[in-house]
Amino acid sequence: SSISKAASILDNPLAGGVSRSFKVLTIGAGTGGISVTATLANKLGKGEVGVIEPSQEHYQQPLWTLVGAGIKPFSSSVRKMSDIIPERATWIKSGAVSVDPEAKRVTLANGETVSYEYLVIASGLENNLDQISGLPQALGKDGVCSNYDPNSVLLTPKFLNEFKGGEALFTMPASPIKCPGAPQKIAYLAEEKFRDNGVRDNSNVSYYSGIGKIFGIEKYANSLWEVANKRNINVNLLHDLVAIDGAKKEASFKVLDGSNEIVKKKYDFIHVTPKMSPHQYLRSSGKKLANDAGYVTVDSQTMQHVVYNNIYAIGDCSSAPTSKTAAAAVVEAFVVKSNLYDRILGRKNSSQLTYNGYTSCPLFTSKNSTIMAEFSGYTGSPIESLFYNQAKESKLSYWIVADLVPEIYWKLHVKGLWNGPSEFKPLTNPFNNN
Repeated sequence: SSISKAASILDNPLAGGVSRSFKVLTIGAGTGGISVTATLANKLGKGEVGVIEPSQEHYQQPLWTLVGAGIKPFSSSVRKMSDIIPERATWIKSGAVSVDPEAKRVTLANGETVSYEYLVIASGLENNLDQISGLPQALGKDGVCSNYDPNSVLLTPKFLNEFKGGEALFTMPASPIKCPGAPQKIAYLAEEKFRDNGVRDNSNVSYYSGIGKIFGIEKYANSLWEVANKRNINVNLLHDLVAIDGAKKEASFKVLDGSNEIVKKKYDFIHVTPKMSPHQYLRSSGKKLANDAGYVTVDSQTMQHVVYNNIYAIGDCSSAPTSKTAAAAVVEAFVVKSNLYDRILGRKNSSQLTYNGYTSCPLFTSKNSTIMAEFSGYTGSPIESLFYNQAKESKLSYWIVADLVPEIYWKLHVKGLWNGPSEFKPLTNPFNNN
């Protein structure tokens, strides 16, 4: 009836086909997206900035390694999205299903279309559990867990404590993932826990990585090899997990040395890092927005789209060839929001900020030590923020990452007030020791 139709339009004012429009539209309110949204909403005022985000929770995912190791509570890593989205921004509580760059329009899962003048794509990666055969069925049962999943991460400490010895496996896929250090961090923390629990002597701890190095940057890789050897952790490179048989408690790895041999390994505990990809709306966008794998094709210094100059992408979903970490997303967000604000104000003469590939991967090696890898993914050179050699295991590095960074994240970063450590480097690393 016309009355019920009118009522439904009042319920959802956009059901009548009316499209909202924003000066700046962000897809995703994760680490990168929230920084851009908060800063630009505060500067441009109410009604100018919209953010597309279907999730009800905002996670500080780097903490999940410590949650999985039983060191931090899950609650320390999560806030309600409603408490995080800035007051002056408009929260659009639906997911993006397509982007039309010519029409400057995003279509949402609820059928609405939203128009933009400038678009910032910051939707991160999704876990594809089904790309490892048997994983969706096995996850969360009989010692199979993953710190990359908000439901499963709570089972990691449970399964670690229930482990009475035997084979403990930790896996890293061959394809790109977020926080590429996390798959081995949990191996180091688990090995320590097995010692604490008195079961280490009758256990084998093995790390299986689909890539050919323990870590991409030699300075830190050398230190990680030392840690693994000292603690008797077996490292198997070029072994990509392809299947889990939950009934047999058996993992199958494809050996990527050209032989494509399948190696089977029994497990009593296995921490799996799933394969990941950008979200479907990017993977199905054709060549317009993204490359074949779904990563948004951007200029690696400005994070601006290579074809559509009113579109930017930051964080894990961009094509920028650096390690996909929260630290990278923070600095990329700073570059984009600074340049975009100047552009909106018509400041033609202001010099553009550029992104140098900065990323950071703090590698927890115990419950009080960390190797703080900090480098450019573009050059492979260290860019260290602290006055000491960050390739060495350090208690101070642990405290910074485990205790100080979360404070900075929740008190400053989500409000758009943290742009990475570089502005403090004259104080923290005055002689620029790398």
